Amino acid sequence: MSRFALIKAVLGPIMRLMFRPRVEGVEHIPGDGPVILAGNHLTFIDSMILPLVCDRQVFFIGKDEYVTGEGLKGRLMAWFFTGVGMIPVDRDGGKGGVAALMTGRRILEEGKVFGIYPEGTRSPDGRLYRGRTGIARLTLMTGAPVVPFAMIGTDRIQPGGAGFPRPARVTVRFGEALEFSRYDGMDRDRYVLRAVTDSVMTEVMRLSGQEYVDMYATKAKEAA
Repeated sequence: MSRFALIKAVLGPIMRLMFRPRVEGVEHIPGDGPVILAGNHLTFIDSMILPLVCDRQVFFIGKDEYVTGEGLKGRLMAWFFTGVGMIPVDRDGGKGGVAALMTGRRILEEGKVFGIYPEGTRSPDGRLYRGRTGIARLTLMTGAPVVPFAMIGTDRIQPGGAGFPRPARVTVRFGEALEFSRYDGMDRDRYVLRAVTDSVMTEVMRLSGQEYVDMYATKAKEAA
């Protein structure tokens, strides 16, 4: 049994008991081949729930600090996150975004599932913020379809993104796959990249019911 299967078998029932997740539209995720899952990001626990509600293993980028902690807690976090599919990348500095993009491309070219939060960071206030164009670059470079998803209610589990999760019902809603083959060869056109990204975020907004804010979440955090 793989570590992912073991984690899912052990933690899946516990998560279902605590959060009673309602999963809608999971049939939109292709059974094989590369696919990008793109959704909103409300709190830290999103990255724990998403892999456990999908039949296929979801690989995603995470901060390297999640796997470099010390002591028993640090080792357990590293074991869990690398086991469910997190690939640690140092995203600080000018090369962090490029490293994350190339890692995502490699995962997709291997025919796997890559999860991404186009907002680039957790929402500071529960609203949906402008998507960054890395999601567009990935789908245009690899031809992988994009399945939009929405996390609903995870902010009630972990208000402010900190502290021990509290029991509460959550919904994970997947939309129909989006494909952008009409833009083949245009992955360097910034207008195309923005159009593709906005199309994905429109679907995420529809699925989540969130209010949309046409600015980057990082800018909102800096202004707060």
